[in-house]
Amino acid sequence: MKRAGLIVTLLLSLGLTACAKDIPFATLEGKYANPQSKFMVLPTGERVHYRDEGKADGEAIVLVHGFSASLHTWEPWVKRLAPDYRVISLDLAAHGLTQVPEGYVVSQDAQSAIVESVTQKLGVSHFVLAGNSMGGGVSWNYALKHPERLDGLVLVDSVGLPPPETGKAREGGPFVFKMLRNPVGQFILRRVNPKPVAEPGLKKAYHNEALVTPEVLDRYVGMALAPGRREMILSMQNQSRTPITPETFKAIKTPTLVMHGDADALIPIEAGRALAGAIPGAKLIVYSNVGHIPMEEVPDQSAADLKAFISALPPRAEATK
Repeated sequence: MKRAGLIVTLLLSLGLTACAKDIPFATLEGKYANPQSKFMVLPTGERVHYRDEGKADGEAIVLVHGFSASLHTWEPWVKRLAPDYRVISLDLAAHGLTQVPEGYVVSQDAQSAIVESVTQKLGVSHFVLAGNSMGGGVSWNYALKHPERLDGLVLVDSVGLPPPETGKAREGGPFVFKMLRNPVGQFILRRVNPKPVAEPGLKKAYHNEALVTPEVLDRYVGMALAPGRREMILSMQNQSRTPITPETFKAIKTPTLVMHGDADALIPIEAGRALAGAIPGAKLIVYSNVGHIPMEEVPDQSAADLKAFISALPPRAEATK
């Protein structure tokens, strides 16, 4: 009854007249692409939006965003890293300005394959891979599949292991995630304007709610209204998943840095500690009074920590043994 009451309340507050039409990709590109934006069509049909910035002959860093986000979340890091590194950011399938063919199945393996295809096409043989939230899952999955390609792995408030004291992921969180797990909620989200649920969800992600500006909110909502996007996002919630245990991470041999905000309301700090403890030799950095997105919330400190991590990496011949 409680769940039904929540759904009824949402229906009454939004109304089924709040339906929102898809926004054409051409319109979204005109608003959210910039002069650094490029597009690459992969053999598997994805038209991937990416940016290749910074020092062309520098150490390459590849940045992978989280669920419902886009490469824009990395802009604070790109600004700070570009003078010294080659920085490649990209939009995953069903996110940002990346387009996928009809019938495309979004999965972690497919997302990791996008990272592999884009870097291969760009001629990047070795790189440091950093992922936030869901993008962290894509990144450690990539590290398990292609360890020979990575010099370092950076997991920022990453999905991975549940908090050890509960044995499961934290219940609750933004109401939108409860709707995503509920068939009735999914029915509603396919049809209504996502803005009323996106705003409180974003404010949960950022410990500093002032960072949820009208511009940031409009970008998240606009990207969610890309053609077919809501259906693909919802389909991701209904996939069966291979169970993840501490054993999953013992095979990671890439030098790893785990960053986590201690005020993360989406993936609690206990999960970050568990993830760092499960990866052999991983280093953990905890940010005080920081939420789910340290690269935006504390860009100077987190970017400096990344630079220090890269500077301390072993020579490539040792790193790839």
